Amino acid sequence: MSKIGKKPITIPAGVTLEFQDGHIVVAGPKGTLRVPKMDGVEITVSGQEAVFQPVNEKVQTRMNWGTARSLLAGAIEGVTNGYSKTLEIEGIGFKAAVEGSALQLKVGFSHPVIFPVPQGTLIAVDKNKITITGIDKQMVGQTAAKIRKIKKPEPYLGKGIRYAGEVIRRKAGKKAGAGK
Repeated sequence: MSKIGKKPITIPAGVTLEFQDGHIVVAGPKGTLRVPKMDGVEITVSGQEAVFQPVNEKVQTRMNWGTARSLLAGAIEGVTNGYSKTLEIEGIGFKAAVEGSALQLKVGFSHPVIFPVPQGTLIAVDKNKITITGIDKQMVGQTAAKIRKIKKPEPYLGKGIRYAGEVIRRKAGKKAGAGK
């Protein structure tokens, strides 16, 4: 039995679910998302509650059971509240700015790095903080990971782009006269 799959999802007011050719269309105040329907999982919507049941006892069906519930719960959360991730830029002279539909980063390279903002996400910059917001949890997380990958924080001085609240393990630098 799936601990996650057994839990019903409460559908908030203003959110509608529609079943269309292998997908579930979730529409809410912030937008619309399409969630794939997982094989072997039956979804029953009664009133303001969605319940998931496996069709058979195959291993793959049991795995899909919890996954289907999590994907739909994430989509409902996204169309009602949205998701956001915050990145911090650390380093002297490191800057970020949004210009049109692109994020321009000056992070220690000989040239500024231009990162195009993906469809469905918004990027805001405030001093050394970059905030990525959107309704698709996967898209927001993937965009934040791609921006972080441009200049990962290094372990000696901690310079680079990191998630807000991320702790970077620092290494000791070279010791003077250690070879004598």
